[in-house]
Amino acid sequence: QVQLVESGGGLVQPGGSLRLSCAASGSISSIYVMGWYRQAPGKQRELVATTTSGGSTNYAESVLGRFTISSDNAKNTVDLQMNSLKPEDTGVYYCYADIRSNYYTRRDYWGQGTQVTVSS
Repeated sequence: QVQLVESGGGLVQPGGSLRLSCAASGSISSIYVMGWYRQAPGKQRELVATTTSGGSTNYAESVLGRFTISSDNAKNTVDLQMNSLKPEDTGVYYCYADIRSNYYTRRDYWGQGTQVTVSS
Protein backbone atom coordinates (compact mmCIF):
# COMPACT_ATOMS: atom_id res chain seq x y z
CA GLN A 1 0.00 0.00 0.00
CA VAL A 2 1.07 3.56 -0.77
CA GLN A 3 0.09 6.51 1.39
CA LEU A 4 0.58 10.25 0.99
CA VAL A 5 0.39 12.33 4.15
CA GLU A 6 0.22 16.14 4.05
CA SER A 7 0.98 18.64 6.77
CA GLY A 8 1.40 22.39 7.18
CA GLY A 9 -1.99 23.81 6.28
CA GLY A 10 -3.68 26.46 8.35
CA LEU A 11 -5.01 30.00 8.57
CA VAL A 12 -2.88 32.90 7.37
CA GLN A 13 -3.47 36.56 6.59
CA PRO A 14 -3.13 37.93 3.06
CA GLY A 15 0.52 38.48 2.24
CA GLY A 16 1.61 35.78 4.65
CA SER A 17 3.38 32.49 4.05
CA LEU A 18 2.84 28.80 4.64
CA ARG A 19 4.90 25.72 3.91
CA LEU A 20 3.16 22.46 3.01
CA SER A 21 4.88 19.10 3.26
CA CYS A 22 4.00 15.67 1.92
CA ALA A 23 5.59 12.30 2.56
CA ALA A 24 4.98 9.16 0.52
CA SER A 25 5.35 5.77 2.15
CA GLY A 26 4.61 2.13 1.45
CA SER A 27 5.61 -0.36 -1.22
CA ILE A 28 7.22 2.21 -3.49
CA SER A 29 9.51 1.25 -6.34
CA SER A 30 9.79 4.60 -8.13
CA ILE A 31 8.19 8.03 -7.96
CA TYR A 32 7.93 9.78 -11.32
CA VAL A 33 6.02 12.91 -10.34
CA MET A 34 5.09 14.58 -7.07
CA GLY A 35 3.16 17.77 -6.61
CA TRP A 36 0.22 19.71 -5.32
CA TYR A 37 -3.32 20.36 -6.47
CA ARG A 38 -5.98 22.46 -4.80
CA GLN A 39 -9.74 22.77 -4.78
CA ALA A 40 -11.53 25.96 -3.80
CA PRO A 41 -15.18 25.89 -2.69
CA GLY A 42 -17.41 25.41 -5.73
CA LYS A 43 -14.44 25.00 -8.06
CA GLN A 44 -12.74 22.15 -9.90
CA ARG A 45 -9.52 20.70 -8.57
CA GLU A 46 -6.60 22.41 -10.27
CA LEU A 47 -2.88 21.92 -10.59
CA VAL A 48 -0.73 24.13 -8.38
CA ALA A 49 2.78 22.80 -8.95
CA THR A 50 4.54 19.55 -9.83
CA THR A 51 8.08 18.28 -9.98
CA THR A 52 9.43 15.23 -11.80
CA SER A 53 12.07 12.72 -10.83
CA GLY A 54 14.31 14.41 -13.38
CA GLY A 55 14.05 17.71 -11.54
CA SER A 56 11.79 19.68 -13.84
CA THR A 57 9.00 21.81 -12.35
CA ASN A 58 5.65 23.12 -13.51
CA TYR A 59 3.54 25.85 -11.92
CA ALA A 60 0.08 27.21 -12.41
CA GLU A 61 0.23 30.70 -13.87
CA SER A 62 -1.65 32.06 -10.86
CA VAL A 63 1.07 31.01 -8.41
CA LEU A 64 4.15 31.56 -10.53
CA GLY A 65 6.69 33.69 -8.69
CA ARG A 66 4.94 33.23 -5.34
CA PHE A 67 5.09 29.47 -4.74
CA THR A 68 8.12 27.19 -4.87
CA ILE A 69 8.01 23.40 -5.05
CA SER A 70 10.88 21.24 -3.87
CA SER A 71 11.40 17.52 -3.40
CA ASP A 72 13.79 15.04 -1.89
CA ASN A 73 13.76 11.92 -4.04
CA ALA A 74 15.71 9.88 -1.50
CA LYS A 75 13.13 10.62 1.22
CA ASN A 76 10.04 10.53 -1.03
CA THR A 77 8.92 13.95 0.13
CA VAL A 78 7.72 17.13 -1.55
CA ASP A 79 7.24 20.61 -0.10
CA LEU A 80 5.41 23.69 -1.28
CA GLN A 81 6.59 27.05 -0.01
CA MET A 82 3.75 29.54 -0.44
CA ASN A 83 4.55 33.24 -0.15
CA SER A 84 2.51 36.41 -0.73
CA LEU A 85 -0.68 34.46 -0.17
CA LYS A 86 -3.96 35.83 -1.49
CA PRO A 87 -7.55 35.09 -0.47
CA GLU A 88 -8.03 33.30 -3.81
CA ASP A 89 -5.39 30.78 -2.72
CA THR A 90 -7.87 29.46 -0.16
CA GLY A 91 -8.83 25.83 -0.61
CA VAL A 92 -8.02 22.24 0.19
CA TYR A 93 -4.54 21.34 -0.99
CA TYR A 94 -3.90 17.76 -2.05
CA CYS A 95 -0.57 16.04 -2.41
CA TYR A 96 -0.24 14.06 -5.64
CA ALA A 97 2.21 11.41 -6.77
CA ASP A 98 2.67 9.20 -9.83
CA ILE A 99 4.20 6.05 -8.39
CA ARG A 100 5.37 2.61 -9.47
CA SER A 101 4.72 0.20 -6.62
CA ASN A 102 5.31 -3.49 -6.01
CA TYR A 103 1.88 -4.19 -7.51
CA TYR A 104 1.26 -1.61 -10.25
CA THR A 105 3.35 -0.26 -13.10
CA ARG A 106 2.30 3.36 -12.55
CA ARG A 107 -0.72 4.92 -10.94
CA ASP A 108 -1.89 8.14 -9.33
CA TYR A 109 -2.05 8.56 -5.56
CA TRP A 110 -3.62 11.35 -3.55
CA GLY A 111 -3.28 12.60 -0.02
CA GLN A 112 -6.26 13.30 2.22
CA GLY A 113 -5.95 17.06 1.75
CA THR A 114 -5.01 19.92 4.04
CA GLN A 115 -6.98 23.13 4.41
CA VAL A 116 -5.36 26.45 3.57
CA THR A 117 -7.34 29.56 4.45
CA VAL A 118 -6.13 33.04 3.54
CA SER A 119 -8.26 35.64 5.27
CA SER A 120 -8.00 38.83 7.28
